[in-house]
Amino acid sequence: MKTMVKSFVLLLVGALLLTACSTKAPGSDSDSKKKGKGDLKIGLSISTLNNPFFVTLKEGAQKEAKKAGVQLKSVDAQDDSAKQANDIEDLVQQGVDVLLVNPTDSAAISAAIESANSAGIPVITVDRSAEGGKVVSHIASDNVEGGKMAGEYIAKELKGKGNVVELEGISGSSAARERGEGFHKAVDKEKGIKITAKQTASFDRAKGLNVMENILQGNKNVDAVFAHNDEMALGALQALEAAGLKDVIVVGFDATDDAQKAIKDGKMAATVAQKPDMIGSEAVQTAVKVSKKEKVEKFVPVDLDLITK
Repeated sequence: MKTMVKSFVLLLVGALLLTACSTKAPGSDSDSKKKGKGDLKIGLSISTLNNPFFVTLKEGAQKEAKKAGVQLKSVDAQDDSAKQANDIEDLVQQGVDVLLVNPTDSAAISAAIESANSAGIPVITVDRSAEGGKVVSHIASDNVEGGKMAGEYIAKELKGKGNVVELEGISGSSAARERGEGFHKAVDKEKGIKITAKQTASFDRAKGLNVMENILQGNKNVDAVFAHNDEMALGALQALEAAGLKDVIVVGFDATDDAQKAIKDGKMAATVAQKPDMIGSEAVQTAVKVSKKEKVEKFVPVDLDLITK
C-alpha cells in the first residue's frame, strides 16, 4: 500500500513539473515576436514647434497615428541641433520601433541618425533631408520646385525687372538650400532682376522683421521679397509696412493660416502651399509600412500649390 501511495505522489509531482515547464512566460515564444498595432512605437523629432507649419505637421502625424492605432512620441528640438541629438538618443533608449526626424540642421543630424542605425531603428526624414546616416525614406514636398514656382511668380509680376530681397532659412537646412536653388533657377535668367540683399532670418518671424529692418536702413529701393517660409515673410511685411512701403511683392512658403489671411487682405502676394498635415500623415503611414517590412519609396513627394489672392 505504501509503495502505491509513493508511486502516485511521484507521478503527481512529475505532472506538475511538466505543466510548469510548458507554461509560456509573458512576452515569450512566437507571440512576442509579432507586435500588435497598439504596441508599435513611433518617435517623432521635430525641429521646432514655434513654427505653425511644424505644429500642423505634428497634428497630421498624431491624427494618422490615432487612426492607425499606433503610439506616437513627439519631441521638440526648439531649433537646437544639440538638443535634437539628445532627444533622439532618448527616443532610442525608450525603444521606439521607427524614428521620424525633421532635422534642424541637415548635416548636424547625421550622428544622431547613425546612432539610431546602430540600434537597429529604421529612420525616415520628414520635410528636411539628412546629409548622413541611413534613411529608409524621405517624406517632403519638392522644395526646389516650390522655390522655382515662387521665383517665376515674382519674375512675372515684376515683368522681368526689379530689385529683390531674399530671406533665407536656417543655414545648413536642406529646405533653405533647396528653396533658394529653385528660386535662383527662375530669377537668375532674368537680366533685369537684381538680388539686392540675401540674408538668413532662420525661418523666424521676429528675425525676419529685424533682418528686413536692417536691409531697409541701407536701401529702401525694394520691389519684391522672397522669404523661404511664411514666418519670415510676415516679419518682412511688418518691416515694410512700418517703412511705408506698401506696394512691395512679398512671397512666402508654407501657406500657414496667417499667411493666407495676409494674402486675402491684400498684404502678401503669394505663398507656396506645402500641406504639412499631409506630410505628417504620410510619414506615419510610411513608418507603419516599414515596421511591417513592406517596401517603401526612397522619396515620397507631397504636392505643392501656389496660393494667390
